Amino acid sequence: TADELVTSDDPLHPANLIPELCDLLAGTGGGITIRVGDKVYITPSGAQKERILLSHIFVLPFPSPGGDRVFLRRPSLNLKGSACTLLFWNAFYLRGAGSCIHTHSKNAVMVTLLTPGNMFRISHWMIKGVRIAGMKGALSYLDTLEVPIIENTPNEEDFKDSMAEAMNRYPDSAAVLVRRHGIYVWGSDWEKAKTQTECLDYLFEIAIKMKGLGLPLVLEESE
Repeated sequence: TADELVTSDDPLHPANLIPELCDLLAGTGGGITIRVGDKVYITPSGAQKERILLSHIFVLPFPSPGGDRVFLRRPSLNLKGSACTLLFWNAFYLRGAGSCIHTHSKNAVMVTLLTPGNMFRISHWMIKGVRIAGMKGALSYLDTLEVPIIENTPNEEDFKDSMAEAMNRYPDSAAVLVRRHGIYVWGSDWEKAKTQTECLDYLFEIAIKMKGLGLPLVLEESE
């Protein structure tokens, strides 16, 4: 049955992991997905994330979704499919990701407001928790971390194309910031997506404080 897709004694099964990972989210905002083979597990939209149960999780086939969305499993409760779905698919298709996390982090939102233009940059920090393209080798202390910023839209799925454009234009980016909205972070698996989400949020918090003190986020070689 469809419910068997979210029923497992394995603590590392996506249906068991996702409710734990929802600690990264707040209220009804954000979303989490984990892809395993030809199945994608996704949190519902508009639900209280700290109260998510495995029975609330949607399961979709991969590849897909197309215009007419097919679900391998829908919750029995009247829950909405994630508004992040097409954005998550950007991470799957364009990076080969195994997991993607979307948060409405205050730190992420603030750096989009404090950063002119379409690129957040910071250097000379311990950024080895962030990987090149989110999937490859780790960045080093001497690297400059770059995260593209796109503009928000009234509906989440409407910035699918601009997110994809930013990912293609900056193939080494491990995430995409959405101005006045939040961030999408991906990784080869849930652990790397989680780690990078946490590392980026830490760096954003540091950047906000540095900006407040008038400190440069990027040091030039001469400095």
